[in-house]
Amino acid sequence: MKYLVPIILFLAACGSENKNETTDIATPETEVESSPNKYEGEDHFGKIIKLTDGGENAEAYWSFDNKSLVFQRTDKASGLNCDQIYYGPIDAVLKGEREFAYSMVSTGKGKTTCSYFLPGNKEIVYASTHPSHEECPPELDRKQYSSYVWQIHPEFEIFKADLSGKISHQYTDNEFYDAEATVSPRGDLIVFTSDRSGDLELYTMNIDGSNVKQITSDLGYDGGAFFSADGSKIVWRASRPQSAEDQKMYKDFLADHLVSPSDMEIFIADVDGSNVVQVTDLGGANWAPYFHPSGEKIIFCSNHHTKGFPFNLFMINIDGSGLEQITFDEAFDSFPMFSPDGKYLSFSSNRNNGGGRATNMFVAEWKD
Repeated sequence: MKYLVPIILFLAACGSENKNETTDIATPETEVESSPNKYEGEDHFGKIIKLTDGGENAEAYWSFDNKSLVFQRTDKASGLNCDQIYYGPIDAVLKGEREFAYSMVSTGKGKTTCSYFLPGNKEIVYASTHPSHEECPPELDRKQYSSYVWQIHPEFEIFKADLSGKISHQYTDNEFYDAEATVSPRGDLIVFTSDRSGDLELYTMNIDGSNVKQITSDLGYDGGAFFSADGSKIVWRASRPQSAEDQKMYKDFLADHLVSPSDMEIFIADVDGSNVVQVTDLGGANWAPYFHPSGEKIIFCSNHHTKGFPFNLFMINIDGSGLEQITFDEAFDSFPMFSPDGKYLSFSSNRNNGGGRATNMFVAEWKD
């Protein structure tokens, strides 16, 4: 993360012609200790593969059969001016048999975010603004704000599409922000974030979109939720403004469809929102959490150790003990996700980008 704006925009943290463009990006590289893809102290990593080379690539999430990834990508140099969703097979890449190749599965219109596989691994959910705006949303004039903010686009709606890009279902259709959808390994629930209550809260719905339930209610931005491997719990990041001044600022920003992401902590709960536990109390921005396959630990991104840059990956027990630093890039590591079989960790990073601004996707062999 050489700079704040392009990375932090990923936090929001997912009928027209589908482009289905395929691009071979990077030859898999077998890691040695001196590799530029790996830093001293990253002892949980074995071999690391750099999957992309250029642009902004983030939120690479695994299919339930460990064979594919979906992710979001922006590359203004090639005319891709805001995030679109891409899909790529990964199993042969992990075996060293081929390069990583991907194709667009969103419409190529509007702005997208937060894709995730559905049961069966042949369809995905993602959020998009394309029904309201076929062009990228206007960029925010950040000079008028004293703190960093990002936009919560009320035009985001959640869709289901197959891997050829054909949309088969629209889950939401309203004037509110609906995005950040992920799917339970049990195949029964989707969790997502919406501001339909007047605050940014977590909701669940059945896999067909029925039975929508609000499961959080405290003031603050609840978002970026994921299920545990057994589908019994969720983990997410949330802001919790405490002072009257901070609460007013949060509400004023939200009224303008904005949030300030500088202070967030990690929480867990049962899938119905009960038994909430605040796992971290570190200060700074703690976000992008994901359960370890055991369900007893959480990996997440944080700048609590710097209160600025770098952002690195940390792991912590679900009771808040045993904090451990996992990555040591000098700029940005985030969006970790364990493969369902627990053998690999996908993440995005500014490492080994030639000193530029590119954020690339990596997959590391995981060692407990």
